[in-house]
Amino acid sequence: MAEIQPYESALDAIPGAHPYPRTSRYHDAEIGIHRLPDGTEVRYAKRRLLPPLPDGDEVHPHTVAAGERPDLLAQHYFGDPGQWWQIADANPVLDPGELTDEAGRVIGIPPGGGFPGGRR
Repeated sequence: MAEIQPYESALDAIPGAHPYPRTSRYHDAEIGIHRLPDGTEVRYAKRRLLPPLPDGDEVHPHTVAAGERPDLLAQHYFGDPGQWWQIADANPVLDPGELTDEAGRVIGIPPGGGFPGGRR
């Protein structure tokens, strides 16, 4: 897991900086601007495309136990419950709740909290 230095976290708090913190799934998303008829600008995150699913050798298999949740798994594996989306991205599910809704299901945990060659 890549460590974020304190000064990098401080950059996230600067007004006008990227609207999503470095640990957000939307940090690298392009920001679009929609102009309303009255001229008001509305900023939005453009569609975020998922990276290709990692190969079986690139993920750690995890067997879901009763009562587990994506955020608890992210805390266990990455030390940050907000990184649940890394697990969701590594598994073909539409709803993150599907990851842990069935005890005994085997899901993949991406290595080091991210995809090979990707950013954390």
